[in-house]
Amino acid sequence: MNSFLKYDGNIHPDEWINDIKKYYNMWENNYGGFLNTAKSLINPTIKLPTEINDLEKLRDVLKKDISFTVFKNSNKRKLQSLKYKYERDGGDTLKFFTEFRNLCYNSETNDIEEQKKYFFKSLNDYSYFLTEFCKRMENINSMDELIKEFEEIVMNESNIIRYGSTVALKHVATGKYLTSIGNLCYTTGSKKQLIYASDSEFNPNVLWKMIKNQSPDNNYSCTKTDVMLQHEISDNSLGISYYYNSHCRYPQYPYYRYEYHKSPSSNHTEVSCGGDDYIWNFKHSKLENYEGYLKSNDIVNLSIKKSHNINGRIQDGQVEFLRSHD
Repeated sequence: MNSFLKYDGNIHPDEWINDIKKYYNMWENNYGGFLNTAKSLINPTIKLPTEINDLEKLRDVLKKDISFTVFKNSNKRKLQSLKYKYERDGGDTLKFFTEFRNLCYNSETNDIEEQKKYFFKSLNDYSYFLTEFCKRMENINSMDELIKEFEEIVMNESNIIRYGSTVALKHVATGKYLTSIGNLCYTTGSKKQLIYASDSEFNPNVLWKMIKNQSPDNNYSCTKTDVMLQHEISDNSLGISYYYNSHCRYPQYPYYRYEYHKSPSSNHTEVSCGGDDYIWNFKHSKLENYEGYLKSNDIVNLSIKKSHNINGRIQDGQVEFLRSHD
């Protein structure tokens, strides 16, 4: 007789009875009959009345025993203290779902509103998951819907670009990547590290690290947030450069003003690596007022605000958009 079939109060009575039903034919013809065999597998500390004559009465007795009360309460406490841990932090979402469902089953927490409450509490360590799940809670009416909704949240989160992530910026119209090479510099203008749109071949020179300008409230990048783009290979930041230029309308009366270097192929402001202004802003190209997380494959416009005009530093300078000459 297999020892795992014994009942000692450490398994839900329904689960145990479902397990032993698989042996009905074997036990009915051997070992003194199915019911007597089942009763013999129950721990002797659990007292059974003599009048038990069918499986449902046995189930009822087991559920009324104090051991089942302790079993349910123990699983309820585990449910109350359960914490979700994301894969990025060494967790396993699938195992978490399994444990959550098992604890609800074992504690007989069957009401969906109560299940949602415990699930919500398990997300306390993750503000993103907590916030997104809260938005969907009202429309969840079953355990299956709960798991489906949260799995969508997890998948959406996996596509959010985090600060410190390495990205490639691809021009929509041409399919070319924003590219720079450490020892390749402009021969005019700032003479700093050159920026260009390379062929559509993906290579290390097209990789940029997203760094938030200020300490982030969380690690997720958002639209309408100021960021720096650091070239992965050279560590130099994407930016624009100004210089202090002298003008002499009359030789005896020279005057000076700040100007930004111009692109050698157009009259637009030159973009380089290692510029004086290097704070960029992302906006969705089709949703101008959209405020949300930046995700992989989003189509965005990048802009930068000039810190100087001809007279010097200013607070609210002209905004320039990153553009291709192709």
